[in-house]
Amino acid sequence: MGTATVAPPLVYRFYRARVRSTRRVGASLIRVTLTGPELAGFAGGGRDQSVSLFLPHPGQPEPVVPLDAGEDWYAQWRATDPCVRAVMRSYTISAQRPEVSEVDIDFVHHGDVGPASRWAGRARPGDAVVLLGPATSDNRSVCFRPPSDTDHVLLAADETALPALAGILAWLPAGTSVRAWVEVPDAGDIRRLPTAADAELRWLVRGSTPPGSGLLVEAVRAARLPAGLPYAWIAGESATVRALRRHLVAERGLDRRRVTFAGYWRRGASEEDLRAEAVTADAAELS
Repeated sequence: MGTATVAPPLVYRFYRARVRSTRRVGASLIRVTLTGPELAGFAGGGRDQSVSLFLPHPGQPEPVVPLDAGEDWYAQWRATDPCVRAVMRSYTISAQRPEVSEVDIDFVHHGDVGPASRWAGRARPGDAVVLLGPATSDNRSVCFRPPSDTDHVLLAADETALPALAGILAWLPAGTSVRAWVEVPDAGDIRRLPTAADAELRWLVRGSTPPGSGLLVEAVRAARLPAGLPYAWIAGESATVRALRRHLVAERGLDRRRVTFAGYWRRGASEEDLRAEAVTADAAELS
């Protein structure tokens, strides 16, 4: 079992890469394999390791990213015309193979609704992208960090966080007690998730029910949880994540410090909206 530690420093770098291949993973995900000599140095920490992925606009040969701007890259990217600057999205690394300079990223595919889904559905070998990812495996973009005294792990996710949940299950040591719930839109998304842990996984197929309608919350609320000290990791639609955290802390009595939560998306908001809100909140906190 992992240990609770002080968050490591931010140590990231840009990685230029190209598409090697794409394939369907279940009914809702497209797995894009990226390659390039720089990815031999990609130092992901596994689990829910996230990166910033930069995509070109239609018609651009490669994403426009201020690669040589150093720590000022974000300000320069923000100052660039939105119609020109690269589309930036956050994704979890599904797999990494530095020995062959490859990483996999899974995209939720919903046709041309959204630039990342559109790009993934049309990606072809040789298409150029840029990743902003870890230069060291112990980095702050790995959020799953159970305390050393954890007796059992609780996981809850929707399809956007399924790659992260799969990475966590693959990382957990043999014998770890795990209860997990995954909400997906289609029965075709149900698949085997390899793990050495003693995991009980429940799939929740919502079908035509809109995402974020409470299916995941109700399933966790109805569950009987094991005794002992838990550690919970929750990710997916923001309102669902907040409701689950409130349930676990206020109704189940979990110590809030033992609940890691991440809103991967929010109904009615783009990632640009969420990033702008975060920047504004950070500025207000510092003022």
